[in-house]
Amino acid sequence: MTLLASETAMVMAAGLGKRMRPLTAAQPKPLVRVAGRALIDHALDRMGQAGIKHAVVNVHYLADALEAHVNGRTLPSIEISDEREQLLETGGGMVKAKAAGLLPDPFYCVNADSIWLDGPRDAFCDLSLMWDEAGMDALLLLVPHARARNFAGPGDFYMDPVGKLRRKLAGRVAPYIYTGIQLVSHRLLRDAPDGAFSTNILWDRAIEEERLFGAVFTGQWLEVGQPSHIAATEGYLTGG
Repeated sequence: MTLLASETAMVMAAGLGKRMRPLTAAQPKPLVRVAGRALIDHALDRMGQAGIKHAVVNVHYLADALEAHVNGRTLPSIEISDEREQLLETGGGMVKAKAAGLLPDPFYCVNADSIWLDGPRDAFCDLSLMWDEAGMDALLLLVPHARARNFAGPGDFYMDPVGKLRRKLAGRVAPYIYTGIQLVSHRLLRDAPDGAFSTNILWDRAIEEERLFGAVFTGQWLEVGQPSHIAATEGYLTGG
């Protein structure tokens, strides 16, 4: 069994879910149900199965409903990072949780709407096996287009033979897509901007310093970004 690089994951659950409207008019996107389970429960279930013991869930939009939903869980145990007063986006959310002492070094970070089926190894093992604490600020779990269900975009990253990442070039197609799952060093969050900002700012700096890497996921990843993706995802998960 692969030793995990961390026993803690932050779950990004504070967003407004605009692409999932009208389903998010009265509920946060992480509570939208797919195959009988809330999106966030799909992610938390996989974490628990992989051995993740603690999850830090950030909340903002319809925060009371989301907090009430997750607080009953014990595997992983749940701590709330409260962003009710200000939505901090992905980068700002991690900085706030780190400042509150909720995140060890390193920690996993998972989008609350991620759905995946593990392959020969689980997603967190795929990251742990490649993690190099001395040489990496962040390690992103990626899938090639062939294993990205419901995805119609041009991709996110190019990756060299040792896993070092660079951005997609304008007007080109990149072969790898970010799954919403990463392993993050506190080093990535150093000298971060105040307030709300995207993790992309920190990734771009890590790319310049040759410290942003990717690991290819051995399983299957499904994008659930809009209502039209739900039926296709349910069909795949249930074998229909």
